[in-house]
Amino acid sequence: MASSSHLRRTLWLAESSIFRAPSLSARVPNTHLIQTRPISQNPTRQSAQQSTKPVPNPKPTTPASAATTPTPTPTTSTTSTDRAARILAPTPNQPTTPNISKTGLSDKPLELETTTEEKIDWTRSFHGLSAAPFPKEAADILLAEVSPDEVEIKPDGILYLPEIKYRRILNRAFGPGGWGLVPRSESIVTPRTVTREYALVCNGRLVSVARGEQDYFSPDGIPTATEGCRSNALVRCCKDLGIASELWDPRWIRKFKAQYTREVFVEHVVSKKRTKIWVRKDDPVGYPWKETRS
Repeated sequence: MASSSHLRRTLWLAESSIFRAPSLSARVPNTHLIQTRPISQNPTRQSAQQSTKPVPNPKPTTPASAATTPTPTPTTSTTSTDRAARILAPTPNQPTTPNISKTGLSDKPLELETTTEEKIDWTRSFHGLSAAPFPKEAADILLAEVSPDEVEIKPDGILYLPEIKYRRILNRAFGPGGWGLVPRSESIVTPRTVTREYALVCNGRLVSVARGEQDYFSPDGIPTATEGCRSNALVRCCKDLGIASELWDPRWIRKFKAQYTREVFVEHVVSKKRTKIWVRKDDPVGYPWKETRS
């Protein structure tokens, strides 16, 4: 009996040691942590370690440095986004530039800075007006009667001299470069007409001031209308020099029409509209008209 009880006691102790071993092994790390934690949390040793370690240069993260240092990434992305949006946007069905028929041309004459040698501002001055007559040689060219071969007639019966022939007369009288047109105002653009004031200067003297005008049918024709306005002003200024003055004489006009022109019935080749127009006797009826008997 004593031996059997001794054997049971031995087995019990062996089983107890087996089951207690994991708890002892599990408690070992806790003991180690308890021993090392105060060492790692020692402020004196921690400050000594930080003083011995090299401190790298920190990146600027303060608000002031961030504000002074530009970041191009958002700008680049925004620019790329705007460009892509413009590319993918549909084609506009309205004009994207200002309509100069409403805004005008903004071509006011420049205000030049005058010097002691040249004090004449032709945009304002009337220098030389009626100071003295031109030489007889120039006056004979200007006052010569216009040749009937150079006169044209419009379909409505108005006689006119092409503006290029006014320029030729001025060149013969004063020489190329001896005369010029000076704008004296801005171009005024209305929904149908362009108008501007010009001055004719010959041999350094103001001769005449007149306002030219020219109609147009679409905004695309405004640049051409500005040139027509200039030519119209030249023709009106030349009246003061006596050039082709017969074209404003009613008696001369009636004689010219009776001798050199005819009135004919015509038909429009596209619309088939019939009307009566004036043409020179030595000119045929031109397109888009076709002559008819009645």
